[in-house]
Amino acid sequence: MSLNATPSGERVHIGFFGRRNAGKSSVVNAFTGQELSVVSEIKGTTTDPVLKSMELLPLGPVVIMDTPGFDDEGALGELRVKKTKQVLNRADCAVLVVDATVGLTPVDRELLSLFREKNLPYLIAYNKSDLAAASGELEEPGLLVSAKTGENIHELKERVARLVDREGPQPHLVADLLAPGDLVVLVVPIDSAAPKGRLILPQQQTIRDILEARAVSVVTGVEELPQTLQSLGKAPRLVITDSQAFGAVNKLVPRQIPLTSFSILMARYKGTLDQSAAGAAQLDQLQDGDKVLLSEGCTHHRQCEDIGTVKIPRWLKEYTGKDLVLEHSSGRDFPEDLSPYRLIIHCGGCMLGEREMAYRQKTAQDAGVPFTNYGMAIAQMHGILQRSLEPLATARKEQGKQS
Repeated sequence: MSLNATPSGERVHIGFFGRRNAGKSSVVNAFTGQELSVVSEIKGTTTDPVLKSMELLPLGPVVIMDTPGFDDEGALGELRVKKTKQVLNRADCAVLVVDATVGLTPVDRELLSLFREKNLPYLIAYNKSDLAAASGELEEPGLLVSAKTGENIHELKERVARLVDREGPQPHLVADLLAPGDLVVLVVPIDSAAPKGRLILPQQQTIRDILEARAVSVVTGVEELPQTLQSLGKAPRLVITDSQAFGAVNKLVPRQIPLTSFSILMARYKGTLDQSAAGAAQLDQLQDGDKVLLSEGCTHHRQCEDIGTVKIPRWLKEYTGKDLVLEHSSGRDFPEDLSPYRLIIHCGGCMLGEREMAYRQKTAQDAGVPFTNYGMAIAQMHGILQRSLEPLATARKEQGKQS
């Protein structure tokens, strides 16, 4: 991931939905000005969701998602429909592509119901307007377009942009906790699990946010931390550590210096902080045979000391002393039925959009399953959860006074 590239989780996700042969892929290609999706007269040409990250004016960085036809048939069709529903959980807005020569069908209306159920902003693009004798009022408000002639494609872009308008105050990872000139020490372990030649995404984003606050970041390793703290001309405003080094860093940082982790900051940024803090307490309630889901939002090559499959399982065993059943999910494969689990421990979700994290959180909540994240769980298991949340609680009090 380049430092200049906008992460997928920070991009506007635009989903295109509809029946087979309504012209979704043609509209996507016209919308993006690229041959993004294969177009054919044969029904069901799009067999899996097609995702493309790009810059799209007037929106900026986006992810375009072209989905299989929602009326696909057979066992394979059911799988494609399931994948289409999963895309709904990631989308910031939806474009329903309707064949203007046919009009709204029961399948289209089912999709509209799903959009409304998920509070997903949407608009209807009535495609093939060049073939339709479109007179009179449309069945549902929308826009007549033609992927073939380009009619109203520019207007479609403008309307989509208005659907996902992100003007106004945006959340911060850490900038709102800082003042200009503050020193922030970032503890970044370089071990066998660290990516070669780069920082992981939360570390990149945190450095960028510190720059936004006109503060100063100092990056160091765990072993170099004591010397780093000693060499600073003043106490840092905050120390932020990779969660897997929480135990060691807690012992090295004096109690009067605020300490938290990248993962905990990410939980606040994604809106899961309170639920994750409450979920971490459930670690003390686990019993023999309980199922725990460890879930990650991305897929990567597992190293010998991988945090999700090696370190956290080991710490869980040491902390609880229980014989737990651990299951794992990664990428987009998040279980729909969470009822078998006693606890969900999720990564920070840096590669997931706000809507998808909210969906996973809500799915757990609806199933009555406690939900926490890596940083919270690790802090709880090292006995430092309260300390790691204090900088955020202090910021809340100050913001409450100002409002």
